[in-house]
Amino acid sequence: MTPPLADRVLAGDPRAIARAISLIEDEDPSSGDLVRAIFGRTGRAYLIGVTGPPGAGKSTLVDRLTFELRKTGVTLGVIAVDPTSPFSGGAVLGDRLRMQAHAQDEGVFIRSMATRGHLGGLARATGDAALVLDAAGKDIIIIETVGVGQDEVDIIRTADVSIVTLVPGTGDEVQALKAGIMEIADIFVVNKSDREGADRLVSAVEANLALQTYGEDEWRPPILKTMATAGKGVAELVDAIQRFREHSARTQAARRRTRSEYRLRELISQRFMDHLERDVLAPNELTAIVDRIAERKLDPYTAASDLLARAAGGAVRR
Repeated sequence: MTPPLADRVLAGDPRAIARAISLIEDEDPSSGDLVRAIFGRTGRAYLIGVTGPPGAGKSTLVDRLTFELRKTGVTLGVIAVDPTSPFSGGAVLGDRLRMQAHAQDEGVFIRSMATRGHLGGLARATGDAALVLDAAGKDIIIIETVGVGQDEVDIIRTADVSIVTLVPGTGDEVQALKAGIMEIADIFVVNKSDREGADRLVSAVEANLALQTYGEDEWRPPILKTMATAGKGVAELVDAIQRFREHSARTQAARRRTRSEYRLRELISQRFMDHLERDVLAPNELTAIVDRIAERKLDPYTAASDLLARAAGGAVRR
């Protein structure tokens, strides 16, 4: 029997969706039961990841992309990951403020999430929040990362298609050449293309792509120019997303399997650490072990083996 909240999420109730995501963000004990209840009804939504450095216009691009996709009749969920407020722990910037045009649209659900110190460009709860929107019947889910630079590699483990947004005139000619950005992009977008240096940035990305080897049937990331504030180039971006979706239909199952494995490993690591600190170690013992490592009185490999042995109740060699 599914919990009442799960039933309401499955029915697409916006209040239930908001409540469910809040429980997941707060790591409420009931959130695990909620995900268990809805998980079998997920896997239908298509996840679009939008990443890139700060100031690239990702939020405006997501706003215009949402508008363009809604023309096709699909329903959307938008998860905008923002930096964490040092005072409240909540999301600052508030991307929902940039998307007020969709506030009265029942086919769009928008949620801002704080990273809460989680690295990689996404919040820890982003994946489960996407599951809630998927279970609620959203056809497409757009995930916008926080915008911290080339470290935002989590998005490729979360989204079905990754869009890297760059902007001319901010050193992105060099940034674009860094492997972290190049490897996660399925589609490149040079936004604010009316600025000086846009063509130079396109050339820099194109030159780097030319160094890569692509098989005959392998997807080669296109480079699109947009002016999100005016909506220019966004329709072409929607077309590119659809082309990638059709091209990757055969490999999508493998990509989702990789994503499932990553999420499982992440959960095991998180729960193991919770178990270690809650049930195995004395209060502040982990801090004391870290201090000994920092003072070079204990090496991290021995410490890790000892902790694993204590947690397993036996000897562990590594």
